[in-house]
Amino acid sequence: NLSGLSPVRSPMAIQLTQISSVTWEHPADRTALRALRALPGFDEVVRKIAGAFGERGVRNLFLGDAVLVGPTQRPALHARYLEVLHALDWPAAGQPAPQLYVAQTPIANAGAVGFEQPFIVISSGTLELLSPDEQRFVLAQQLGHIMTGRTTYRTIALIVLFFGMSALPLLASIALLPFQLALLEWYRTSELSADRAGMLGTQDPRSSLMTFLKLAGGKADGDSIDLDAYLAQAEEYQMGGSAWDSVLKALNTALREHPFHTVRAGELNRWQQSGAYGAILGGDYIRRGSEAERPFRDDLRDASDYYKEKAKEAADAMGGVINRAADAFRDAFKAAASMGDAAPGAGSSSPPPPPPSEPPAH
Repeated sequence: NLSGLSPVRSPMAIQLTQISSVTWEHPADRTALRALRALPGFDEVVRKIAGAFGERGVRNLFLGDAVLVGPTQRPALHARYLEVLHALDWPAAGQPAPQLYVAQTPIANAGAVGFEQPFIVISSGTLELLSPDEQRFVLAQQLGHIMTGRTTYRTIALIVLFFGMSALPLLASIALLPFQLALLEWYRTSELSADRAGMLGTQDPRSSLMTFLKLAGGKADGDSIDLDAYLAQAEEYQMGGSAWDSVLKALNTALREHPFHTVRAGELNRWQQSGAYGAILGGDYIRRGSEAERPFRDDLRDASDYYKEKAKEAADAMGGVINRAADAFRDAFKAAASMGDAAPGAGSSSPPPPPPSEPPAH
């Protein structure tokens, strides 16, 4: 129940000076990414897709006729974006802030995409649906994605979702199902990390959680909506039901790019209530440059409540095909654990290597 909380909101938000993205990373995000990186053919997929599309191709693909936000173009939204950059202490050492675009579409959505110079796109439908504080939460989510240094992988996931694996002949020699399942699993768990960044960026727990209620069911439109009732619904979905319900949940989510809004709201609410959010605002967080190496097995242990349960549901639900993919997951976990224990620096939060240089314009 959040009814007793007094929101602390921008523009008076606490600046989390030199905060490292490791602070808000969900352990399921890290374990899923390590498993994805360990899958046979993963490096080849990254290289081929990044090389085929390049930075310019990605911008052309995702921007369309979107409008660049600035001091005179949607100045109120620009001001909210500056507040988020301030709260999360965007690196200022010669690094320009990621560009922010608004795309005309009634579908409420936002994304952070790109390889070497990632940018943020937010839909006009999102702006119409959400309050200014809720918009700030979404902007902080996307900035959180960029600050983790993993937009290369997110962009590849979006390309795969946009075109479909079968429409990318450059991947014909790779076993696609395990890769697609692992990619989508990581993409979903990366959203859980971004949600934490969103709450830290807006520093308003109620508005952060209300965002998921509105994304799931729309705004009140003259009626009333109840956040506490929605959080109870989220808890019922996550914890309740029979074994068959777990099967149905797995079938519903195995090929989705985002977790259900109830799952995200429940995860974020539990994180806030655990005291971690308040401790970070109080200054207890990891600073950039002081990230310690973290053994893969520790992430697996911390992610067990979320990730292991999800992997088991998927294997139980979808029979032999997913069982084969689950075997690939387990093999990848073993390989990643061995690699993490043996290789210096493995398991750190350093960003992925840059993709190949941009191909000629096309």
